[in-house]
Amino acid sequence: MKPFMDHNFLLHTETARKLYHQFASPLPIVDYHCHINPEEIAIDRTFENITQVWLGSDHYKWRLMRSNGVEEAYITGDAPDREKFQKYAQTLEKAIGNPLFHWSHLELQRFFGFQGILNSKTADAVWNMCNEKLSRGKMSVRSLIKQSHVSLLCTTDDPADDLRYHQMLKEDPSFDVQILPTWRPDGAMNLERPDYLDYLKKLSAISCVEIKTFQDLKRALSIRMNAFHSMGCKICDHGMDYVMYQPASKEEAEAIFARRLSGEALTEAEILKFKTVFMIFSAQKYKEYNWVMQLHFGCRRDNNRAMFQKLGPDTGFDCISDFTPISQLAGFLDALSTKEILPKTILYSLNPGDDEKIAALAGCFQDPEAIGKVQHGSAWWFNDNKTGMIRQMTSLANFGLLGNFIGMLTDSRSFLSYSRHEYFRRILCSLIGDWVENGEYPNDMENLKTIVKDISYNNTVRYFEFDLDTV
Repeated sequence: MKPFMDHNFLLHTETARKLYHQFASPLPIVDYHCHINPEEIAIDRTFENITQVWLGSDHYKWRLMRSNGVEEAYITGDAPDREKFQKYAQTLEKAIGNPLFHWSHLELQRFFGFQGILNSKTADAVWNMCNEKLSRGKMSVRSLIKQSHVSLLCTTDDPADDLRYHQMLKEDPSFDVQILPTWRPDGAMNLERPDYLDYLKKLSAISCVEIKTFQDLKRALSIRMNAFHSMGCKICDHGMDYVMYQPASKEEAEAIFARRLSGEALTEAEILKFKTVFMIFSAQKYKEYNWVMQLHFGCRRDNNRAMFQKLGPDTGFDCISDFTPISQLAGFLDALSTKEILPKTILYSLNPGDDEKIAALAGCFQDPEAIGKVQHGSAWWFNDNKTGMIRQMTSLANFGLLGNFIGMLTDSRSFLSYSRHEYFRRILCSLIGDWVENGEYPNDMENLKTIVKDISYNNTVRYFEFDLDTV
């Protein structure tokens, strides 16, 4: 029997162990997509206890606790932090096979030096040990980032954000990790939302453009893109139910926008037409700025209306959608390619049934402008577990070039989530090790080293053109 999560955790072949320990493990981390709050980095937030840093904004853990019948007071409510931690420890006892069991113990091992098992019996000792280390003042937000060997991370930011904390970080010579904004314009595109007109007021204020037409909206967004670009932004991100393609003229889009401003109800067809024109405009700008376009889709959000009204979005009530029309995604990419405005693009679907479709479609839009120009993005959200990662990388290998893959991201709001990169790298090396030891790929360690280092780090640096050295 193998020891629990030891030095060779998930590395069950000699080749895998060599690839991970010699080549993958020492590499820095580039976290090119996360939801960390830049304010907390700028002020270098500290935490009073493990619950604040561990459970404070992690809807993965919240969802698991609800599955164990834990009352909301112990999840997002006002129960004491010590009791919330106890409830999570009790939940973890039943989480066999869940990636959170591995992630949680990796976080305890790497950040707190705890090599045991967290459960209801050990919770008190783990609580005291973690809090004692937090109280020393050496586990602030910045120190956690540095301890994780992060060289660059990209936050997720709204066009109406004033980027003040990014400016503070840019001007702070005491912290050498690059913190870059990411353009996330969902609020500007989703005109069907009840609060859309209120959002436009915020965008008008920050851009100094009175938004009365769709042309005004594009002008306001262009001004904010310039501001983001000046702060080092290199990436945009769109969270969508699916990638739509219902082409319409600029005149139609203007008329639809005018109807929305006047308070008229829009049809589903009108909403899709406006969003299609919005996305084509956006892609053209991204191409001009040489930004990478991320498209996240295949998610059905806020399914529990009562809990959404109580807690808001991103609190653990989303699921996988079964409606992700690849034909419309193909039409959208084709329209951009025909107009010669297709930027480097990463495609992520929450539906694992789309893996092969995305991997096959990506191959239709490659060109010499960039290696792996259209990427099949890493296993996302409900799929960033051992099974999902293996499935995504196997699909990519079957249909394209795994060696050009840009690898892992945290997609997290937690400063302890960098251990997910370790989890990914171990799984990557295990998968490659299996192929080598099964005689499916040569045991050419020099070439294997290049592949592992590229997927873990170098491809990311080159693809996004970050100001970092490859290794």
